[in-house]
Amino acid sequence: MDTPNDEIPRLHGVFTALRDALTHEIIGQAALVERLLIALLADGHLLVEGAPGLAKTSAIRALAARIEADFARVQFTPDLLPADLTGTEVWRPQDGRFEFQPGPIFHSLLLADEVNRAPAKVQSALLEAMGERQVTVGRQTYALPPLFLVMATQNPIEQEGTFPLPEAQLDRFLMHVRVGYPEVQAEAGILRLARERARATLQHVAPTTGRIPADDIFAARNAVLDLHMAPALERYLIELVLASRSAERYDAALARRIAWGASPRGSIALERCARAHAWLAGRDFVTPDDVRAVAPDVLRHRVLPSYEATAEGWDGERLVQELLQHVPLP
Repeated sequence: MDTPNDEIPRLHGVFTALRDALTHEIIGQAALVERLLIALLADGHLLVEGAPGLAKTSAIRALAARIEADFARVQFTPDLLPADLTGTEVWRPQDGRFEFQPGPIFHSLLLADEVNRAPAKVQSALLEAMGERQVTVGRQTYALPPLFLVMATQNPIEQEGTFPLPEAQLDRFLMHVRVGYPEVQAEAGILRLARERARATLQHVAPTTGRIPADDIFAARNAVLDLHMAPALERYLIELVLASRSAERYDAALARRIAWGASPRGSIALERCARAHAWLAGRDFVTPDDVRAVAPDVLRHRVLPSYEATAEGWDGERLVQELLQHVPLP
């Protein structure tokens, strides 16, 4: 269902105010805030990689406080079981029957903290729910909330005792975002904010009124899909993805460095994220700059370096940047 034209300015104002509020609270991580909103608008999930203490948990918790959605955080550990995430059936002797107790995955916003610390069965349960939007326990299937966003994090500095996500599972994530340390001015702002919160202590409460209703989010998603994308730009987007699979058309050396290119899921994600990026910027059309702005986050986990490239220090990030250099703009 299309969004009425007179609703679009209001919806855009709502999301602009949301972005401003989150950026004010999550200092120095404007890119992470924007990617969260893009994922919300594009109806996808985020994999966020960054060192501890970079406000990854705070960002999604602040988002949950400002929309009509419940939030859950799961700390992934090697002894976590799939039932700890999805829920389980509990025997009720007084009723003589099993009763399903839903797990944290049934919340609208889920933070899967250090997802690579859990074994493959738990990762599979999470990624199946992300892809199918449902959970099956025993013979019963349970639908997940219509508004459902997972932000999974992984720590890049500790790899011992981890279970890296397979490439096929990484493809389930809309974007793979890398979070870096804040700049000097941003860090000073973080210190000021921390002092203000310390003084307020128990008086600082996340807002519970004026939250964005889920219907507004669904309407905004429709507005994003209505944005104009020129055929030439759509072709450019497709060429970027195709180049990741057959880079020899542009550079033979680059082709040898790519083991696997992006799947059609990558094309879909790139188009949806470019649209959301343009909509957040207040435009009713998509530009090449929108595609190029989101391409690294959308493709870095989908374009895999060859063994030779890995030995030379190449990773998905560098490969995507090379593709952006080689594929001509429309």
